[in-house]
Amino acid sequence: MLGHAATDWLRMLDVSHMTWNDALDILIVAVIIYQVLVLLRGTRGAQMALGIVVVIVFYYISRRWHLETVQWILTNLLPFFFLAIIIIFQVEIRRGLMSIGKNPFWRSLTPARISDVYDEIVLTAITLASQRIGGLLVIEREVGLKNYIESGVAVNAQLTYDLLMTIFNPHTPLHDGAVIVQHDKISAAACFLPLTLDPRLSKQLGTRHRAAIGITEETDAVAVVVSEETGAMSIAVGGRIERDLDGETLLARLYQLFQLPISAASLRLPAAETPSPVGKPRLGD
Repeated sequence: MLGHAATDWLRMLDVSHMTWNDALDILIVAVIIYQVLVLLRGTRGAQMALGIVVVIVFYYISRRWHLETVQWILTNLLPFFFLAIIIIFQVEIRRGLMSIGKNPFWRSLTPARISDVYDEIVLTAITLASQRIGGLLVIEREVGLKNYIESGVAVNAQLTYDLLMTIFNPHTPLHDGAVIVQHDKISAAACFLPLTLDPRLSKQLGTRHRAAIGITEETDAVAVVVSEETGAMSIAVGGRIERDLDGETLLARLYQLFQLPISAASLRLPAAETPSPVGKPRLGD
């Protein structure tokens, strides 16, 4: 039996009769498998995928060795098994389809002043952190956030430091929830976001941080979080969070994620990360 299996493998490895179509077929399959592995890497779906591979291998072993009972059980479970795969991997499938449908021309249509938006966001985060005020900003990319915008209060105003500070003022009704930014506009405030269900996250992360991770699992958005307890600034993207950032690092990450040119002048932050009573600090001052 093992000899027949070895012969079959050697026959499959024989490339003497391979055509260009066969090579192209193998290349496409290899790229698809690689992209799936990249998509699952570092996610909770990675362990599930490993379990699925084990079940599939076990199924073929049962067929090869004529384990009739095991084969009957697996054969009857397979139709439900594929439905379970769709349900279990719905987040990863959605993320993969979103990456396929991304618009490569989005950045070329972005106005030049969009970099000022990130400067304002970082200045707001620095101020909130210095005053121990919690805040959550979600910046839209290719995937629309209309469903989440509708859960909040429409603002539809030009993004400015002063407006953000007004929204996040603890004495205003809009300070709870997330602010959603589309291009250079604040679309809505006090928005509700999905919470991540990742069991591996630190228990130190509260609802605000879990919401930031959750929205970046569901979409390709970027979330900026300020902790109310510690004043630490964090950024979440792709279902992962980078914690305890300083203002310069946060700004550099935003420029990098939105593919904007980074210069030394653009990353100069105020020497003291506490705003003056009058006006606001400005980058490069």
